[in-house]
Amino acid sequence: MTDSSRRLQQRAALVLGVLALFALAALVLSGMTGSVTIPLADMPAALGAVLRGETPTLAATLLELRGQRALAAFITGASLSLAGVMMQALLRNPLADPYVLGISAGASVGALAALMLMCAAWMVDAAAFGGALAISLLLYLLARRDLGDGAAAGGVATLLLTGVILSSACMALVTLMLSIAPDSRLRSMVFWLIGDLAGAPLRAMPCVVLAAALIFAVKQARAVNVMVLHAEAAATLGIRVGALRRGLFLVAALLTASAVTTAGSIGFVGLIVPHACRFALGPDHRLLIPAATLAGGAYLMLADTLARTVIAPEQLPVGVITALVGAPVFLYQLHRLRK
Repeated sequence: MTDSSRRLQQRAALVLGVLALFALAALVLSGMTGSVTIPLADMPAALGAVLRGETPTLAATLLELRGQRALAAFITGASLSLAGVMMQALLRNPLADPYVLGISAGASVGALAALMLMCAAWMVDAAAFGGALAISLLLYLLARRDLGDGAAAGGVATLLLTGVILSSACMALVTLMLSIAPDSRLRSMVFWLIGDLAGAPLRAMPCVVLAAALIFAVKQARAVNVMVLHAEAAATLGIRVGALRRGLFLVAALLTASAVTTAGSIGFVGLIVPHACRFALGPDHRLLIPAATLAGGAYLMLADTLARTVIAPEQLPVGVITALVGAPVFLYQLHRLRK
C-alpha cells in the first residue's frame, strides 16, 4: 500500500468516524428533547429500561417513543441522501435529486388516493409504495434505451425529460384529488405531501433496503467515479456502463419509494446533503457515498427534533423545516460554487 493510499484511508476513516459521532449525538439530542425534556443524567437508566423491555418511568416511555421516531428519521434521511448521490451520478447533474424523475409524484398519487378513500394506514403505505414502483417501471420501460451502454448526454437528457413529464402528469392527478377531497381528509393529505414523521413506524424493510443499497453503492463507487468523470471513455476502461446505469436507477428508485412510503415527500434532503458533502469532501464516491448517507440521516433527525419542539406541544411537518433550511443553504452553495 502506497503512502497516498494510506493517507486516503486514514482521512476516510476520520471523516466517517466524525460523522458517525455526529449522528449519535443527534440521536441522543432527539431522545432528550421534546415538550418534556429528559435530563442527560437520566438517559442511561431510561435506555437500560427500554433495552430490557421495561418502561415503568416517564423518561423510559418518552425515550422509547422518541427513539423509534428518530431512527425512522435517520433511515429516511439516509435513504434520500444516498438516492440523491446516485441520481446526481446517473444524470451527471448536481441539481438532480431523488424526486426529479417523478417517483415521489407516483407515490403521492397512490397515497392521496388511499387517504381520500379513508383507507387504513397500512393500505396508504402500500398504495404509496405501489405508486412509486409503478412510475419507476413505466419510466424504465420508456427510457430503457437511454440507460444502455450507448446512451450519451442526449440519452440522459431524454431520461430526465421523460421523468419530468411523468411527474407533471402525476401532480395534475394530485391537484385533482385535493380539489375534490372532503374537508375532513384535506389536512392529512397536505401533511403527507409536505412530509411528516409523526407516527412514522420503524419497519425492518426500509432498513434492509438501505443496507442493500449502501452495499451496492460502495461496491460500485470506483466505477461510478470513472463514469462521472469520463463517461465517453468508461466502456473502454472496462466499465459496464449500461448495467451500472440501470443499477443506479433501480436502486435509487427503490430507496426513494421506501423513504417516501415511510414519511411522505420530504424535500431538499436528497439535494443539499450530497451537495454539501461533495463541496466539503470532494467528488470521490468511495468517500462521498457513506459520508452522505450518515450526514443525511443525522440532518433529518435534527430537522425532525426542531419540528417537534419549535412550537411545542404542537408539531410542524418536518418537510417545512427541511425546506426552510434547505433553500437558503442551497442558494449559498451555488454562490460559493460560482465564486
